[in-house]
Amino acid sequence: MTSHGEQAVRETIEQFYQAFSTKDVGLLRQVVTSDWEYIPEPPGAAPGPEQMSKIFADISIALPDMEVHILDMLIHGDRVGVRAQVTGTQTGNLLGIEATSKQVRFAIHSFHQMRDGRVAKTWHLEDWLTVFRQLGELPESVELCDRLGRL
Repeated sequence: MTSHGEQAVRETIEQFYQAFSTKDVGLLRQVVTSDWEYIPEPPGAAPGPEQMSKIFADISIALPDMEVHILDMLIHGDRVGVRAQVTGTQTGNLLGIEATSKQVRFAIHSFHQMRDGRVAKTWHLEDWLTVFRQLGELPESVELCDRLGRL
């Protein structure tokens, strides 16, 4: 890949995470394919950027000041690996845990597959155990824990 092509991928990935930080489905639509797959997928989700609408709405309540900070990005062909950190203040219900007003900081790791300059597939992991330790609580429901595996 040329340095110009690599820079374009970097910019696309940066916009992808900006969409999550700003909870902006419109921006997400610009950087992912219409059939974008997010793995593990949210409950009942269909491929495409619209699957994030409910998640963005929930995050806006739970962590309204959430920001995603890219720490490392590795580009190899049509694949991109990202190590990032999420920060925010829990001011609303988060997976059944009432607002604590505590700040959280946790790791995320994602692998993306690019197609035609956009993100076509994302494999994503979040360190929820660190979040629960920082909040001092665990979700009470097994159903909520199962849901975590799909966020």
